[in-house]
Amino acid sequence: MKRLEEITEKIEQGELDLDKTVELFEEGTKLAAECHEFLNSTELKINKLINGETLETTEFKPE
Repeated sequence: MKRLEEITEKIEQGELDLDKTVELFEEGTKLAAECHEFLNSTELKINKLINGETLETTEFKPE
């Protein structure tokens, strides 16, 4: 999350050249997708717990 905030701040400052902006945007997009995947996975686990189901956990490995 911290890196995503740093990327957003750098892009919003508007002082980067186009190539660097695109590079950071691509990195930010990948990080946002990883966060989204993690949140969805966590939501499913919470819903299973609420419904009394047992959980089978696997380690989260961001790409």
